[in-house]
Amino acid sequence: MIRNATPDDTHAIASMIRALADYEHLTHEVVLNDDDLRTHLFGEHRYAEALIAEHDGNAVGFALFFPHYSTFHGQPGMYLEDLFVFPEHRGGGHGKALLTRLAQICVERGAPRLDWSVLDWNEPSIQFYGSLGAQPMDEWTTFRLTGDALRALGTPA
Repeated sequence: MIRNATPDDTHAIASMIRALADYEHLTHEVVLNDDDLRTHLFGEHRYAEALIAEHDGNAVGFALFFPHYSTFHGQPGMYLEDLFVFPEHRGGGHGKALLTRLAQICVERGAPRLDWSVLDWNEPSIQFYGSLGAQPMDEWTTFRLTGDALRALGTPA
């Protein structure tokens, strides 16, 4: 079962984000605060949305996404920030169901595309996404500005 996340799901989503970070060997980067997550997903100004995959009434996966703007299409698209299913529930169709529902949301909202990133070593996910018809954007390189470099660039001289 796939459903929209509610404020009651905040702790489960935060737990899955931490589990995803562990899987990606990035736990050292997680500074997530559950209260901030609740505010950002369900507060007055929502920065993102989430879907929950359930099995026997328990959250076993999630997808967190938000709109972005495609200048080439001249329309808002959708960006999938995180997709995660607990390892013991992988292969049961939860990931595909989450992506299917997200694709439906894109179609319903007129979004011309759905974008996301995957670590280049995550071959199971790369194969999974390819099986759904997703195309890798090999000619693109992702950049990130954070921490001291972001503050240095963003602080007036």
